Amino acid sequence: MKGWGLLLLSLHVISCLVSGVASGHTSSYVRTEFPSTDIPLESEWFAIPKGYNAPQQVHITQGDYDGKAVIVSWVTPEEPGPSEVFYGKKEKQYDQKSEGTTTNYTFYDYKSGYIHHCLVDGLEYNTKYYYKIGSGDSAREFWFETPPAIDPDASYTFGIIGDLGQTFNSLSTLQHYEKTGGQTVLFVGDLSYADRYKHDDGIRWDSWGRLVERSTAYQPWIWNAGNHEIEYRPDLGETSTFKPYLHRYMTPYLASKSSSPMWYAVRRASAHIIVLSSYSPFVKYTPQWWWLKNEFKRVDREKTPWLIVLMHSPMYNSNEAHYMEGESMRAAFEKWFVKYKVDLVFAGHVHAYERSVSSSIQHSVLHWIFRAVDMLSMYRISNVNYNITSGNRYPVPDKSAPVYITVGDGGNQEGLASRFNDPQPDYSAFREASYGHSILQLKNRTHAVYRWNRNDDGNNVPADTVVFHNQYWTSSTRRRRLKKNHFHLENLEDLISLF
Repeated sequence: MKGWGLLLLSLHVISCLVSGVASGHTSSYVRTEFPSTDIPLESEWFAIPKGYNAPQQVHITQGDYDGKAVIVSWVTPEEPGPSEVFYGKKEKQYDQKSEGTTTNYTFYDYKSGYIHHCLVDGLEYNTKYYYKIGSGDSAREFWFETPPAIDPDASYTFGIIGDLGQTFNSLSTLQHYEKTGGQTVLFVGDLSYADRYKHDDGIRWDSWGRLVERSTAYQPWIWNAGNHEIEYRPDLGETSTFKPYLHRYMTPYLASKSSSPMWYAVRRASAHIIVLSSYSPFVKYTPQWWWLKNEFKRVDREKTPWLIVLMHSPMYNSNEAHYMEGESMRAAFEKWFVKYKVDLVFAGHVHAYERSVSSSIQHSVLHWIFRAVDMLSMYRISNVNYNITSGNRYPVPDKSAPVYITVGDGGNQEGLASRFNDPQPDYSAFREASYGHSILQLKNRTHAVYRWNRNDDGNNVPADTVVFHNQYWTSSTRRRRLKKNHFHLENLEDLISLF
């Protein structure tokens, strides 16, 4: 009986793997509920906290390079009030305090509340902290957990969300994500969509901050800006870019030696995460170009084997929406992605889901299983040899290339991008115009389980599942080095344990 049970389970795993690597699938699923309209401002989901000048729109992000600090941010609407965070390891016992800073801004006829940012550093790894902000009866209390120490086999779960907005679809995405066990969100841009309103109404920045507080106050969101954060409005006298975003959402850019909060890097558990700005200069010799060139040299795959890049505009996209908009960044950076064997590149912008192909789950010991999978699988691709006068005209197989995933399907008011190019390109494994979010579970230095969860008319349905094999540890020499002292995918039981 045990043998039959293992066989049935193995067939299920094979099914997941086949669906994960077989290319050329365009889902026919059509969503029927929840129109793409913003939640009314008077809704309970935007409720203002009770008490005079009570802190609201609370959010945290990583505050240093290695995960031992957080930046706590919030808004007080009436007056500045104290910019202090009281915190400790026991609930309601706050034996430590950090001092922050306060700022505000105007945008045409809108004036923001008082925006607080406070760095809480010197934290211990793998520890739950409780914190309090505000004063008197208006004080509010939250908690967060620090990640495990930087280690190649540290397991960790990331959520990936993009183009969220503040519709009921957005709320559905948030509610589903909260049930996944995700520990940190990698956000790929386009937050509030306040720029869709007359005069880029800042009230919609406030409502969005209150909507997402249910998650952002309790776990870090790694921020990345999209086109809806640009808010360049010379017709309103607003000639700077990213003004509301930069005032409201801080990043630990100095910790990674960046010159701008728009691009930066953090290390968390077993991952090295690089955040790029699609709407800041990035061509050769610009500050972002120089910074990325140097940051790749700082990556140590022996300590953080999983190398992940976030951007807003996708480099590879077979949807008619925003087609080829990421081409200039691809031309600037793809060669580095291949050279340094980036594992995953997450983007948003296109309001649909798409994943490029990956054959990385094949394994010699499981050859008898994966022969069938291999016949259906395609390959990672790159276009680094292309130029306008010579070279390959089309993307070609490249085992050193990353997997590209577009998750611009958080739920915003612009609706879904349902028109995909036909025929589906060879590099595209799975694509679907639905709302949802992704979960990336880093199991150890060699393997990760990835799932895209479709909202499915309000229900959470895993629609795309893949096991990723780490790019750095695919080397046969490094695999042999792991056999004696570390987990390695040596048999079917090990594979099944990942699910």
